[in-house]
Amino acid sequence: MIQVILGKKGSGKTKRLIDLANDSLKSEHGVIVFVDDDKRYMYDLRHEIRFVNAGEFALGEHRSADWFYGLLGGMLAVNFDISLIFVDAFARLINNTDWNQLGDLFDRLEKLSSHHNCDLVLSVSADPEVLPEFITRYAM
Repeated sequence: MIQVILGKKGSGKTKRLIDLANDSLKSEHGVIVFVDDDKRYMYDLRHEIRFVNAGEFALGEHRSADWFYGLLGGMLAVNFDISLIFVDAFARLINNTDWNQLGDLFDRLEKLSSHHNCDLVLSVSADPEVLPEFITRYAM
């Protein structure tokens, strides 16, 4: 399952994502992962949550939808116990804000999530009014 936290920049999405991640420890029995593009919020998360600084694995123009999918797929390939992945700064991680081009990525993420029984929660910085339906249908 995919869920998306939508909102404009500065609307509190990251705080909500961090709170959701920390609260999920009460009910989640698998490994919880928090992916961000830098270490800014690493210490706001409980130590039981695996923090991944994706910025260490690709820089600038090397980030793409395919790279992001590969990153998540690689994590799931080596750890079958991951059951929940939180992703902050989604647009920066994929280096793309042309939302209409991302339908294929969302389809692949849905299949990846279903196949590995791993839920994804993405933070998307954009005006919900301009986003396509294949993203807004996942809005929390």
